[in-house]
Order: sequence, then C-alpha cells, then structure tokens
Amino acid sequence: MIFQLAQNGFKQGIQSEVLSLSSKGCTRNERIDDHLAHRSNLDFFLASTGFSYSVFRDFRELADNADVIHYHFPWPFMDAVHFINRMTKPTLVTYHSDIIKQKYLYYFYKPLMYFFLKSVDRVVATSSNYLKTSCVLKNLKKKIDVIPVGINDHSAVPSSNLLKIKWQQTIPSPFFLFIGSFRYYKGLHILLESMKGVDLPVVLVGTGALEKELKLQAQQLKLRNIHFLGALTDEDKCVLLELCLAVVFPSHLRSEAFGITLVEGAMYSKPLISSEIGTGTTYININNETGLVVPPSNPTTLRAAMLTLWNNPQLAFRLGNNARIRYERLFTVDKMVRRYAELYRSLIHS
Repeated sequence: MIFQLAQNGFKQGIQSEVLSLSSKGCTRNERIDDHLAHRSNLDFFLASTGFSYSVFRDFRELADNADVIHYHFPWPFMDAVHFINRMTKPTLVTYHSDIIKQKYLYYFYKPLMYFFLKSVDRVVATSSNYLKTSCVLKNLKKKIDVIPVGINDHSAVPSSNLLKIKWQQTIPSPFFLFIGSFRYYKGLHILLESMKGVDLPVVLVGTGALEKELKLQAQQLKLRNIHFLGALTDEDKCVLLELCLAVVFPSHLRSEAFGITLVEGAMYSKPLISSEIGTGTTYININNETGLVVPPSNPTTLRAAMLTLWNNPQLAFRLGNNARIRYERLFTVDKMVRRYAELYRSLIHS
C-alpha cells in the first residue's frame, strides 16, 4: 500500500520519500521508479516491532525537508521517534490495525499510543467497518477520515498464454484460491477442516510459520485436493486469480484488518468468501452481493458457502460481476491516491 501511494502520488504532484528499517544497514536516496527510499539500520526486533538507533537522526533530517509526515500504525517505536524529535510539521497516521496479539505489552504501551494518536493532525481508517468496531478509533472520531486501500488493475494486463496453459494443466479448473501468508489469524486450519468429507479443489499460495503444521493437518484429514504452491511470482498469482472459481479468505481474528487478497479477487470479477470479524473484510465483501460471508471459526458454514458457489455457477458469476463493480467504485489505486492527495493539501493549507 505504501509503494502504491508513493508511486502513484507522483501523478498527483506529490514527491514521496519513504523511510523504513533494514537489517542490511543504512541506505539513502535510493530511487525506486518515481519515489525515493531511505533505510535506517534495524538494530533489533522485539514484540513484532523493529528498533533502530540511527532512525532518530535519519527521521529528523528527512522530516526537516518534508511538507507532511505520514505515519503507518501500528509501529510503537515510531511514536517515540515522533515525540523525541518534537515534530511540528503537519502529520497524519494511516491506522491499519488495532494491537491484538501483544495484549500484556499493550497495557503498558496504551498511554503512549493515545498520546501519539491525539497529537497528530488526522487519522485515516482503511474502512468504515473498522472505524465502527475499533475501540481506539471511536475515541478519535473528530479527526478521522476513511480512505480504503486501493490497488492497480492488474486484470487489464493480458496473461501469458504459455503460463495460463501451464497452470490449466497443473490444476484443472474450477478451484478455490487463497493467497496470503500462513499466519495464526488467517484461519487456514478452519479451511482445511471444512474440506473434510468433500475435498473440493483448494489452491493455497504463500508461505509462513504454519506451513508444516497445515500440510500435516491436510495429510491427517486425508485431503487429496489441497494444493500448496508456496510463494509465486505476481504473474503466476494473476493467472491463478483469472482461472479460479472464487477467492476464499477464512481469516477469523481481528488481526486481519483489511484483506488485500479480497480486493484482488474482486478486481478479477471473482466471488468472495470471508468471515464476519468486524474489519475491512466485510467492507470489501458484502454478503449475497459480492460473495458470501460466514461466521468465523465455523468449518460447517464455510463448507456450505463453498458448496453453494461450486453448485451454482450462475450465482458465482453474478456475485463476481458485482465484486468487480465494487472494486471500480471503491478500491482502485487512483481513488486512494486522489483522496490522500486532497488530505495532504488540506493539512498544508490549514
């Protein structure tokens, strides 16, 4: 999302410079297409948060030349960098997710978090659903804008015929597709459990810490139609999105704050299956309009939703068309960038 914003903001007259941390050491002024990237040295990692000694100086030098500072939350360490550098430039935060996993550390971090969020000029939520269900955002309503994450329309780029033939021969259509990292909140164990007794064709693209555990689960359940493809190129993923019957996205915890894969499925006119977890997933996927929404952690209802689309190709086609219409209306990169450009300019003028 940061890359899309930095790259396409150039068309709106915005010059973006991105600062991040890297274990490979410091780099400055690296040109990536139409924006600059800077990296401070990553010194250590704690509780899913990167820390750096050099970033204090790097941030201060870059901020001195900027008109607007744009943070992405959560990154607790950057809250401290913001205050130590006594930032007075116009500031905004894109609020991607509540802090879910680190419950005990969150108790100690909470005062700093609210102090930081109340000190910035604007806060951006990525969906109206998340704004309604986040206890943190409810306390900041007067300074919040809602700007959904947008992506480029890859479906407009013709796929390689050879690549398409390769995947058609490897995995006959139709099939259900999941794309994403194998993390604890993705609900992939629920997806595998739901296939017990029906064993519909399911393609899993991605890797992660749970990969061995999930493969063992599929083996124990004697599932013979689950395809673990590992990490693939963007071109391969686009072909699979084009060929699949539907995108299935079984995330069952609020750590799944948005769901870019659902937007990609909608972009390719595919019906979507997701769980109701009170986040952006059901802002992208509207039940019985763009796809089917099921209760979280429920293999039975997930299986029923998949069978519904499997047995009703006309319904799947209609929902997929609706998903594409919703993508064009809300989730294009141009709409996202234009909204942010308007917000940047309003901060400068005010």
